[in-house]
Amino acid sequence: MRERFVATVGDLLEQDERTVVVLAVISAGLFRDAGLTDRFPDRIVDVGIREQTQIGVAGGLALEGLTPIVTGYAPFLVERAYEQIKVSLAHQGVTAILASVGASWDSSGEGRTHQAPEDVALMATIPGVDIHVPGHALELEAALRHVHAGSRSAYLRMTTDTNAKPYQHEVGRLSTLKRGSESAPTIVAVGPVADATLAAVADIDATVVYTATPSPIDARGLRAEVLGSEVLVVEPYLAGTTASRILEVLSDRPIRLRSHGVSNLDVRMYGLPDEHRRFHGLDAGGIKSFVLDAVRTPVG
Repeated sequence: MRERFVATVGDLLEQDERTVVVLAVISAGLFRDAGLTDRFPDRIVDVGIREQTQIGVAGGLALEGLTPIVTGYAPFLVERAYEQIKVSLAHQGVTAILASVGASWDSSGEGRTHQAPEDVALMATIPGVDIHVPGHALELEAALRHVHAGSRSAYLRMTTDTNAKPYQHEVGRLSTLKRGSESAPTIVAVGPVADATLAAVADIDATVVYTATPSPIDARGLRAEVLGSEVLVVEPYLAGTTASRILEVLSDRPIRLRSHGVSNLDVRMYGLPDEHRRFHGLDAGGIKSFVLDAVRTPVG
């Protein structure tokens, strides 16, 4: 996704002179290797290892009518600079595109400092920000071009996890990946967990819908696909993050919603991404156990 991101940003720099990139060291080498730093020396700004300043600079550029694209590791871009996002961007009424790398545990070998399963939950508290969690590099490119052409701020969450193919055919719209019976649970799979979810329910009666845009979620599509009373969410970040959006859309229906994502535990180990995925039950086996437990548990 990062390579696709840099290539797409290069196109946007070429097409729109208002586009600027604000870095805090991270990804600077990728832009340099792609020749973009030499081509656009005045529109690619590297502030050094100063993430709060990075957001402040982006806010200032946005106030001047430019379109800043800001990228960095999720824990630094979102958690460390949260106050600056709140004040320098949202409170000032300006827009920017924030694109993170690292996701929940892509850089697990760096330890907890480089892990951010809480990032989407935090960004969901910032008003006026659309959140995109692509599950494929082509979805990342489509989302980036879409938000660049729009008038709202956006958070794009890049990851090394990927589905075998893109599932979102239109930015922001749900796609139906598997259709079960009318009484079957509806599973909302977000971004890169779609393939694992499909593998998990291959022999289970379930409807699986997919989104790479958990906020704002496709209300019309969700209402059309949820036929029964059981709604399950499989999300690649902190469990429960997407629940409020879904409950708001289905507030007039008697449903039971259960979320499955990264557990709210402080995991004091490094390990590999696959080990973290298994630990939190976000591999196919863990997702299957979650679904079976949910459908076997009676209401009340």
